[in-house]
Amino acid sequence: MTSPTPRPNVAAIPAYVPGKPPTVRPGTTSYKLSSNENPYPPLPGVVAAATRAVEAMNRYPDMGSAALYDALAARLGVPRDDLAVATGSVALIYQLLAAWCEPGDEVVHAWRSFEAYPIAVTTAAATSVPVPVLADGRHDLMAMAAAVTDRTRVVLVCTPNNPTGPAVTQAELDGFLARVPEHVVVVVDEAYLEFVRMADPVDGLATYRRHPNVVLFRTFSKAYGLAGFRVGYAVAQAPVAAALRAVSLPFGVSAVAQAAAVASLAAEAELLERVDALVAERDRVVLGLAAAGWRVPDPQGNFVWLEVGERTGELAAAADELGIVVRPFAGEGARVSIGEPEANDRLLGLAAWFPPGR
Repeated sequence: MTSPTPRPNVAAIPAYVPGKPPTVRPGTTSYKLSSNENPYPPLPGVVAAATRAVEAMNRYPDMGSAALYDALAARLGVPRDDLAVATGSVALIYQLLAAWCEPGDEVVHAWRSFEAYPIAVTTAAATSVPVPVLADGRHDLMAMAAAVTDRTRVVLVCTPNNPTGPAVTQAELDGFLARVPEHVVVVVDEAYLEFVRMADPVDGLATYRRHPNVVLFRTFSKAYGLAGFRVGYAVAQAPVAAALRAVSLPFGVSAVAQAAAVASLAAEAELLERVDALVAERDRVVLGLAAAGWRVPDPQGNFVWLEVGERTGELAAAADELGIVVRPFAGEGARVSIGEPEANDRLLGLAAWFPPGR
């Protein structure tokens, strides 16, 4: 007896490994530092807007996300036609590859980088071309440009890079774009944009205006703290944005998510004060790690990267015993989100007990 068989690429799709929740330990608070979530609760105004939307859950959401498009266009100073919203920026990755890639087409990206990249590429029946990051966790943009062939349709630039942390400079990005053919789509994945504090940061909006092949991916999941609602958006010149909208899931962004995102943009000043506090905590953690003998790649997101190679499982287990859960990448290292001060203190205690040369 035969049974339905999916396309061969489906069996090759890597599994996405999410950050696991912390182990419940009686008498102590456990902290989840495995998913790069914003540890602050939603602002009252955002909760109120979401609650009003919940009260109308018997109705379909606005498929055109009109209020959200209007709010984003006003906030960013871009035409509505240059925007595409989706269920998190990860959905935009799938949509873009569906719109651009034929089976066997190539997608160039750094590695290690965002875990969803090879999953989405394989789902599209395209071919991943991973380019190793440099020793300091930065994108090797020269090598990535050299990896572009006549089969390359898309290049993914994750900045800041998840999970290693460093961000690309504007000068580096400009030099890279000068070497990439104009028919190749270059995604500048800015999920952690709001946490960047560095010289010569990427100006994504100016870059997309100069380059018709550049697409910006952004999200409300990180700095804005809406990870549970799944709202992301792309900024691209109108033909590219239209293609992303064309392959989107109808009614994909829920009414509650749309209302919360619009309210978050209205409360942006307060939200970004929290981002400043997280950046200050990040700086404190980096100094504490350095005092314990650790050298970490320049963190420009809301996380740090601890490269411990084959000891990664041991580090993750030790963290769990302390009531903090980190995101291990077997044989490579662990990504640790910046969380509540107490959680960060436990990380520093672990780093002092588990020095890099142990």
